Amino acid sequence: MLTQIINGIIHTPSGWLTDGSVIISDNKILEVSNCDRSVVGAQIIDAQGMYITPGAIETHCHGGGGSDFMEGSEEAFRKVVDTHMQHGTTSIYPTLSSSSMPMIRAAVATTEKLMAEKNSPVLGLHLEGHYFNMKMVGGQIPEYIKNPDPNEYIPLLNETGCIKRWDAAPELPGATAFGRYITGKGVLASIGHTAAEYHEVLDAYEAGFSHATHFYNAMPGFHRKNEHKYEGTVESVYLIDDMDVEVIGDGIHVPATIIKLIYKIKGVERTALITDALACAASDSPAAFDPRVIIEDGVCKLVDRSALAGSIATMDRVIKTVTTQALIPLFDVIRMVSETPARMMGIRDRKGSLQKGKDADILFIDKNYDLRGVIAMGKIIKSI
Repeated sequence: MLTQIINGIIHTPSGWLTDGSVIISDNKILEVSNCDRSVVGAQIIDAQGMYITPGAIETHCHGGGGSDFMEGSEEAFRKVVDTHMQHGTTSIYPTLSSSSMPMIRAAVATTEKLMAEKNSPVLGLHLEGHYFNMKMVGGQIPEYIKNPDPNEYIPLLNETGCIKRWDAAPELPGATAFGRYITGKGVLASIGHTAAEYHEVLDAYEAGFSHATHFYNAMPGFHRKNEHKYEGTVESVYLIDDMDVEVIGDGIHVPATIIKLIYKIKGVERTALITDALACAASDSPAAFDPRVIIEDGVCKLVDRSALAGSIATMDRVIKTVTTQALIPLFDVIRMVSETPARMMGIRDRKGSLQKGKDADILFIDKNYDLRGVIAMGKIIKSI
């Protein structure tokens, strides 16, 4: 079946294309044309002058719609995925906060099942923890935190290939060995919930850690110890040119001015935007899943207000917030939710841009930067 999208402003790797069309054949992009002449036999979708962009790739999301991936069940997974797809996420890496090994294995089993389905938006599992610095726990569950344990991670990665990313604090004993092992298995290693200084971050980078988890959150910046000053994790990541970062784009976890600073220093090629959404995102239940969390000022906080605990953002909110508050051009914002995460996760051959042969994952965004339509793998998820 052919579908032709016309009358829109198309996001292409070389810039915006007007007076063109996107032609879809089943679940793939057949052609991005600079001609909007109707194709015989094609179903026509009129974009009504809106922006036509690649779908968002979510690499860090814990929950939504009242459910959390930590539940491990197929029902919970499908609820979260379906919720975020309505808000512009067309590919997702379910994320577990620090968990017990039985919880991780339950999530692995569900992830494997969903990944095996035809045209699944679930592309792999992301483990945020549980090898973190106890001083930088934030919204993580402290009972699960420990040092990297080869008796856990080696058997697990030999059992499954669905784990695509794993985060750890690089200053912990055994962290560099952990980084070398998991990257040897094709898993993206990311530093997070850490107090690492430059030499530790550099050692981690050389051991395979190429990414920083929710940059600026759960990591220190420039600081003093008595009369001496030290670079923090933040400055250390800046100093390593080839280290990627991800940023929670709700405008609260990281202020708009700092998002703009990250964009200026790291650039669009090294910066991905994420939601870090919890179960209460796009949910009518303000304390969904985790009773330790409250929603206040448009963000999730621990009940004692000692730390932010995640976001209630969805990808449509991230796109609009970063565009209108950080004043980053929409073209680059879209790259940071599509092309850049696709490159980071090694799926740029089929995701991340509107090009011939790639998956038909497409968003329709109006001139107010509001999401109006979603297509995932050629299927209409949200009609314009």
